[in-house]
Amino acid sequence: MPIIAPSLLSANFLQLQQACDMLNRSEADWYHLDVMDGSFVPNISFGIPVIEQIRKATHKVCDVHLMIQHPELLTEAFHKAGADILTVHYEACIHLHRNIQQIKGLGMKAGVAINPHTPVHLLENILPDVDVVCVMSVNPGFGGQQFIPGTIQKIQQLSSLIESTGSRALIEIDGGVTLENAANILAAGAHVLVAGNTVFRSADPLATIAKLKQF
Repeated sequence: MPIIAPSLLSANFLQLQQACDMLNRSEADWYHLDVMDGSFVPNISFGIPVIEQIRKATHKVCDVHLMIQHPELLTEAFHKAGADILTVHYEACIHLHRNIQQIKGLGMKAGVAINPHTPVHLLENILPDVDVVCVMSVNPGFGGQQFIPGTIQKIQQLSSLIESTGSRALIEIDGGVTLENAANILAAGAHVLVAGNTVFRSADPLATIAKLKQF
């Protein structure tokens, strides 16, 4: 069964407690928390104070996705805020191996994310050291975008590369995940589905999460 990670970027920020209560009752496995700095991506979302409060509202895994420049400067702060998984972008890290070591040294699981234009073969040397690879299936920065079809081939390539390197990394797909394309995404080799609008714009979010879990 897939891991379902609803993205709170798509929640109503005035009703985050209600959103957390719903996710706690649901079959969702992870909370996906997108942090944007307005520099690495053209948007600003939420940061450490909000994550601290979300951490208090749930016992589920907090999957924090940093879409920021210089993530090494805030890694310890996000750990203290309650991140279980901390994902940094390949494109934002000059010394990616050092960044991954820093995350794991603090006791968190480490993830690396890649933008749509970044080929998966560039991750070959880091794959044995990471726990999650987040493949962006939209251009990062905004929710509600359409899934980029070429992502399916990237998932297949990444799955083969993970196997050949002996990595145990999970493949996470972030952006444009719907009830219509989830089956194809998982069949290509993905393990984790990040779903924002599909969940939070649904008439019945609990039922939508349950359907995603069944694929």
